[in-house]
Amino acid sequence: MKVRQAVGAIVIIGKEYILILKSKINTTEGKKEIQGEWDFIKGGVEKTDSSLCKAVLRELKEETGKDTFYVIKEFEEKISFKFPQGIAERIGYHSQVTTMFLVEYKGDNKDWLPQDDEISEIGIFKKEDVLRKLAHEETREYFIKHCL
Repeated sequence: MKVRQAVGAIVIIGKEYILILKSKINTTEGKKEIQGEWDFIKGGVEKTDSSLCKAVLRELKEETGKDTFYVIKEFEEKISFKFPQGIAERIGYHSQVTTMFLVEYKGDNKDWLPQDDEISEIGIFKKEDVLRKLAHEETREYFIKHCL
């Protein structure tokens, strides 16, 4: 089995951050509903992506429909985790390594509508609310280490 390469964005708008409420996941059988989880925008790197930076900008556009995002920096530290065995066997990856970026949004701050059917909501939150909302411990710890 392989390692899935992914990218993610900690997106800032002024002093606030964008999170998405993910309510479905891809499975080999199609989309499966899950209990909603707040997270940063993340997604897999595709063969057509010429760089990790291009991959994160593509993900941002796909999930929000907006394209006035500017990459401030690529973080050196990655978010890594192993998939539970049942999921790993189903998706063909034993683990995932996510390269995170700090990104600023400079466009119109209205009409944030999810463009991906895996996402039910896009929210803009203050730092303290981000810490309460993030569903995954490794992502919360990453945010604390790099953004507080």
